Amino acid sequence: MAGEMKIQFLRSLLLPIALLGLSASAQTPASTSGRLIVANKGDATIGIVDTAAGRQLSTVAEGGITVHEVAVSPDGRTAYAPIYGNAGVATAGTDGTNMVVIDLKSGKVTGNVDFGHGVRPHYPVYDRVNHVLYVTTELDKTVSIIDPKTLKIIGTIPTTQPQSHVLAISHDGRRGYTANVSTGTLSVLDLKARKFLTLIHISGNTQRVSVSMDDKMVFTADQTKPQLAVVDAATNTLKTWVPLPAIGYGTSPTPDGKWLLVDIPTKNQVAVVDLATLKVVRTVDVAKEPQAVVVRPDSKEAYASCRASNQVAVIDLTSWKVRYIDTGKGVDGMAWAK
Repeated sequence: MAGEMKIQFLRSLLLPIALLGLSASAQTPASTSGRLIVANKGDATIGIVDTAAGRQLSTVAEGGITVHEVAVSPDGRTAYAPIYGNAGVATAGTDGTNMVVIDLKSGKVTGNVDFGHGVRPHYPVYDRVNHVLYVTTELDKTVSIIDPKTLKIIGTIPTTQPQSHVLAISHDGRRGYTANVSTGTLSVLDLKARKFLTLIHISGNTQRVSVSMDDKMVFTADQTKPQLAVVDAATNTLKTWVPLPAIGYGTSPTPDGKWLLVDIPTKNQVAVVDLATLKVVRTVDVAKEPQAVVVRPDSKEAYASCRASNQVAVIDLTSWKVRYIDTGKGVDGMAWAK
C-alpha cells in the first residue's frame, strides 16, 4: 500500500512537467529555416538565398560557363551544378563536359565530375531512395548515374532521344522521365534496371517534366499549344490535357499534394492547377519570364525564378500574395536546401 501511494505521488509530480513539455512543443512552430540555391545564368554563378531574410547571401563562381540547373544533397551541405555550355537547348554553342560540386558552407567549388567529352550535362536530380545522382547528358542521349560520395560515373541509362533536357524521378525511386524537347516526347526509364522502357508522344515540342507526390501522374508542358499534358504513370499513356492561359514551362507539385504550379513565361504568371479536378483554379501575377518553380517542403511558400527580372518571386500558398528577392542575372534553375 505504501509503495502504491509513493507511485501515485511521483505521478502527481511528473504529470505537470510532462504537460508543460507537450504544451511547449505544441506552441513551437515548425522550423522554416532553409535556403534556396539558384543558378544565375547571366552571372555564371550559383546564388545562396535566405528566403526568410529575403536576400541573396552570397554567390559562388562556377567556372565562367553557364549552369542552367542545380541539385542539393539531402543534408543541405553540397550543391551539384552541371556546366551546360554557352547556348540554349538545340542551338549552336559550346558543349559542356563537366559538373562542379560546391560546398555550401564554405561557398567554394570542392569537386568535379568529368564526363570525358562534350555532353551538355543539364539537369541533376538527387535520388534519396537509391542514394545516387542523376544528370541528363543530352548529346549522348543518356542519363548519367553518379556516386555522390566518390563523384564517379557508375552507369548510364539510354533515353533513345535527342535533347533529353530535363529529368524527373518518382518518389519511390523506381521510374525516371525525361522531356525530350524537339521530338516532343517523354522517355520512361527503369532506374533500378538502368534501362529504357518506352516512349510517350506528347506534341511537336515539349519542355520540363514533374511527377505528382503519389507517383500516379507525370506532367509536361506542350510548347506548341497552351496546354499541359497529364500522363498516367501506371499505363504510360496520355491521361488528359489541362488548358493553360498561355504556353507553360516549369512545373512543380506542392508536397501536400493539393496543387501543381505551372510557370507561364509570356504572361508573367504562375498558374495553379487543382490536382483533384485537373483544372486551373487561379493565376498569380509575378515578375518577368518565370522559368522554374520550387515549393518549400512545408507547402507554405513557392518560389518562381523570374529570369528577365533577375528576381525570385515568393508566393504565399495560403494568401497568394507575392514578394520578391533580388538574385543574380538570368536566374533559372533552383533547389531547396535545409
